[in-house]
Amino acid sequence: MTQVQTNTSRTRKTTPQKSWRVVDIVVVAVLAAVCAVVFWAWANLLYPVATTAAVAYPPATGLIGGGWLIAGTLGALIIRKPGAAIFCELLAAVLEGFLGTHFGWTVIISGLIQGAAVEIVFLLTRYRKFGLAVATAGGALAGLFMGVSENIMYNFEWALDQQVVYASLTTLSGAVIAGVLMWLVTRALQKTGVLNGLVSGAARR
Repeated sequence: MTQVQTNTSRTRKTTPQKSWRVVDIVVVAVLAAVCAVVFWAWANLLYPVATTAAVAYPPATGLIGGGWLIAGTLGALIIRKPGAAIFCELLAAVLEGFLGTHFGWTVIISGLIQGAAVEIVFLLTRYRKFGLAVATAGGALAGLFMGVSENIMYNFEWALDQQVVYASLTTLSGAVIAGVLMWLVTRALQKTGVLNGLVSGAARR
């Protein structure tokens, strides 16, 4: 009997809880709101400076692309449930649209594409791995999807080599900013105890 209980306990510990709770939805909404403000600042404050600095070689602006990808990886790392990445990234994009950006409502398309990219990576792990490598891969794939989609929507007049460089830089930026940095942010939040009511908080304990 004791062995059966032990096996059951181990199963519960290793099997991720995939059903969403009210607290998960609330936390995603808060994360999305915070990320939307970051997106807005990235688009309206940092992007104009970056485009001016990169006037001689526009593809270099891909280096700041990761700033628009943080919601997907952060949502996935903190909530750790199916749909968290795409939900958080898409909601943040919608809120960014309401805040106002010169990209207009195309940000919703971008949010959907980029969130889906992060979701794919965590889906491949069956939502069981949330380490640095997976976070980095999620950010990198989102960056790649970002680069390719923006080459189609915005950069179609560029030469092919410039489009390739741009997609490469958004991939790198996504890996670093949305991947590594958001993993570090999640770890820092876990240490404070604010995530104790979530799966990510329980995993840290």
